Amino acid sequence: MSSEKHNSPLKIGIAGYGKMGQLRHEKVEVTGRAKVIGVCDPFTKPQGLADGIHVYDDWNEMIASPDIDALFVATVNALNKPITIAALQAGKHVFCEKPPAFTGADMMEIMAVERTSRCKLMYGFNHRQHGAAIHMRNIVDSGKYGRILWMRGRYGKSVDADYLSTWRSDPSLAGGRILIDQGIHMLDLFLYLGGPFDEVQAMVSSLYWKIPGVEDNVFALLRDSKTGRVASIHSTMTQWRHIFSLEVFMERGYMVLNGLKTSSDTYGKEVLVVATNRTTAPAATWEEEESFSYETDSS
Repeated sequence: MSSEKHNSPLKIGIAGYGKMGQLRHEKVEVTGRAKVIGVCDPFTKPQGLADGIHVYDDWNEMIASPDIDALFVATVNALNKPITIAALQAGKHVFCEKPPAFTGADMMEIMAVERTSRCKLMYGFNHRQHGAAIHMRNIVDSGKYGRILWMRGRYGKSVDADYLSTWRSDPSLAGGRILIDQGIHMLDLFLYLGGPFDEVQAMVSSLYWKIPGVEDNVFALLRDSKTGRVASIHSTMTQWRHIFSLEVFMERGYMVLNGLKTSSDTYGKEVLVVATNRTTAPAATWEEEESFSYETDSS
């Protein structure tokens, strides 16, 4: 790659042009390091785009274009895997929204393609980019309070009947519901702060919406057999009010994060309390901008 090519703005294609695709378009161009030149939506043809942006009828056609350097994938969950693999095989860098895929075997297939492609692949786990989460990770890495003993996460919201008319209520497109769609962010924070787990036990319920293959609630326990570290998560869409709560207890102290900065502000302010196991330190309150700017600004 020539230095001129390396220093010029990346030419971006976006697969899926709903709310997230449009948001990515906006944020990516704010950086000045990339330019959206093509979009494609498998369900609705995008309208009213600026001159110079080509609207493709098929994402395969967009991926095949030699003009596009990188692809943003922001469509239904079921298409994340095939579009990502096709783009990597075509030599495109990829930023894909979560979830990466539906199964562990799917994920292993994606990783194998990534290794041979020599392209960059990133996923939109934006909760890692919130100020409070970064501060928590710095505290863990410092070793000030010792190793993590256990973690507990609650992430929930309420949905209404309009949800039944969306693709998220179709298991063939969504791959599940509340855990893979929202709770996956909490699971990612567990991994970000504490590392992997190799034992999992879980129970699900669908007592309210009663959609086959789409759960209302997931209660899961995770354990790392090597260190003994454990964690629990409750991911729910029958909470009736939005909630985000992450607790991390260590040998000599703890961290409790309540609230999550979002555009709707329905989860409340991000308030992080850090304390020793004997005295309570002053609470640190984070009021960050939305995390998307951190993702698109990162190199």
